[in-house]
Amino acid sequence: MALQITIGSPQLVIHQGEAVWIAEPDGQVNDESVKGLMFRDTRLISNWMLFANGRRWSLLNGGAITHYAGRVFMVNPDIDTESGVIPEHTLGMTLTRHLDGGVHEDLDIQNHRMIPVRFNLELLIRSDFGDVFEVKSDKLIRRGRIRSSWDEGAQQLSLEYRNQDFHRGIITRIEAPDRVLYANGRLSFDVAIPPGGHWHACLMTDLLDGESVIMAPAHHDTPGSGDDLATGAGRSLAKWRAESPVLRTSNEEFYRLYHQALDDMAALRLPIENEHGFDLVPAAGLPWFVALFGRDSLIVAMQTAPFTVDFAHGALTILGHRQALERDDYRDAEPGKILHELRLGELAFFKLIPHTPYYGTADATPLWLMVLHEAWRWCGDPALLTAHLPVAERCLEWIEHWGDRDGDGFQEYETRSPAGYENMGWKDSADGVLNADGSMVKNPKALCELQGYVYGAWAGMAEVYAALGRADDAKRLREKAAAFQIKFEAAFWNEAFGGFAYALDGDKKQVLSHVSNIGHCLWTGLIRPERAKAVVDRLMAPDMFSGWGIRTLSADHPAYNPNSYHNGSVWPHDNGILAQGMARYGFHAEAAAVTRAVSGAGSFFALHQMPELYAGTPRNGGGNFPVQFLGSNVPQAWAAGSAFSFVHAILGLEADAAAGMLYVDPHLPDWLPDIELRGIKVGKTSFDLRFERHSGGATFDVLKGPVDKVALRLRAEAATPTA
Repeated sequence: MALQITIGSPQLVIHQGEAVWIAEPDGQVNDESVKGLMFRDTRLISNWMLFANGRRWSLLNGGAITHYAGRVFMVNPDIDTESGVIPEHTLGMTLTRHLDGGVHEDLDIQNHRMIPVRFNLELLIRSDFGDVFEVKSDKLIRRGRIRSSWDEGAQQLSLEYRNQDFHRGIITRIEAPDRVLYANGRLSFDVAIPPGGHWHACLMTDLLDGESVIMAPAHHDTPGSGDDLATGAGRSLAKWRAESPVLRTSNEEFYRLYHQALDDMAALRLPIENEHGFDLVPAAGLPWFVALFGRDSLIVAMQTAPFTVDFAHGALTILGHRQALERDDYRDAEPGKILHELRLGELAFFKLIPHTPYYGTADATPLWLMVLHEAWRWCGDPALLTAHLPVAERCLEWIEHWGDRDGDGFQEYETRSPAGYENMGWKDSADGVLNADGSMVKNPKALCELQGYVYGAWAGMAEVYAALGRADDAKRLREKAAAFQIKFEAAFWNEAFGGFAYALDGDKKQVLSHVSNIGHCLWTGLIRPERAKAVVDRLMAPDMFSGWGIRTLSADHPAYNPNSYHNGSVWPHDNGILAQGMARYGFHAEAAAVTRAVSGAGSFFALHQMPELYAGTPRNGGGNFPVQFLGSNVPQAWAAGSAFSFVHAILGLEADAAAGMLYVDPHLPDWLPDIELRGIKVGKTSFDLRFERHSGGATFDVLKGPVDKVALRLRAEAATPTA
């Protein structure tokens, strides 16, 4: 029997909405930790520890039951009491923690002795109210005052922080068999249990933000307990699962990857208030990115469009409402630009950071246009186009006049802010864009993928204008896109290098580093078919393809580090985009190889949850496993979304909802001989499809829906079309 290796960070994480509870595997948060209860970019609980007469409990096992609920089993150490010693492991403690707005926690203790026991159970709770940026960097500065108060009559503990008009806090209400006391920062329970008896208490923690109080649920909603649908979190997850397309396949690995991705997407749904109520976008990732991001939410919207257009609708609306209308150098804002990141903590409140929101991204604006086009292709509602057209046209203006900083026809970026980012593409770490010798690239930088996104935006908006009856505008953008394709090749192709440059630097010199970014230009169609094979071959070369996926940077580059953030690691979302790009040009075997590599890596991670990234270490045959990246966000939205990209790449899904048509181009590899996809919607029509691999290729059957509305389509970009 093969040894099963499971990789993942040793911690207990539950989350729902804007709150995330990160703890040790025993559910507790020790001193000097970066863990705790985070809410709206503030750590509301920084220390949470249980004691029995001053001694810590011992962990048996624990874990998340679903994204919003977790359970931990513990036993006692030897406990010295007035009546004698309570021997170790004779008491069983169960901690059940549930998030649904606020937090509900149940403490259950079972006495397995044949005599009664009595001891003091203490719960230490502290709150530092640190801003998430400072918690992450472990450089917390206290600017306001913390106040605690205990209401013995109401059995209620309040911990609050105020700095002028900024206010955060928690109110913990306690229900227990006997009165609870509070002293020295600890809640004290007098626990008396008869032989074989049981003791129970619960804590309900409300979350405070200014005048808003987010109430804790009155009781927990733990899957498997019989009351799964008792509260909002359970009902919401059940509804999401019921409405999401179901994938069935004989490949268990791929099946689990897809359905875990569905649950991760449900878990990451972030409610953003608008004038009509709330829209939903995915939070970028846990624990540090439970916030609105432009690039992340738009990439996820593209990944999930064939499976749900909800994220596309949410991203278009929420980001469109926050489109910059004027120049603000501190926030790198320019008229028409789509935001990068919005934060709600103390640092943002007092504008000590520019994330109010911060607009330091060069790609969110063209990506917004790509999402508008893709959402329309899948929903077919012309009202979507008319509603968002003013934002779209401001985006086009930004691309023309602000994205092209020097008027050379390409997109460049460089921050104007003293607090701005060095890099504004998806590899936005300070050292994410390097020359061939490992030195930093001079600003302003014109990344290859930015040009690809602009090409995709123009091509998509040409179709949008045609649908709106604006033929002249459609023709103008088609011609711009066609001319841009030729211009891009002339400026970025390097014959001696054997491929396209990573970027043009501030002096318009080619940056000749082999990176994964050029594959994004396959995804958007910018690469001319004659050059596609060179791009694909370079991405699949051993220095780029690790066996667990395509690296961000060649292993032959002097700055290569498989354990770095962007210089040699493997990012699942990046690989999903590359697989779709390869399939678009007819390189189906390569797309399937990338899919299998990342899917295989995913099977090693706990729960099959795809992490933000993992190390670019080589696979080296069958006796190896992927290496966890230290600090990787899990779950992470576009990493989970890679599963949908891979399905898209294998099946070639494409919609023309205005005509009611669904197009497919299935190419199933031998390791994935069948896929059944139920509940795919084009407009208001739902389809159930079955795809099977045969010696002569792949076939599909329409199990539900109008048969004449599903057709085979081969993309025009295909380098070597196959039937």
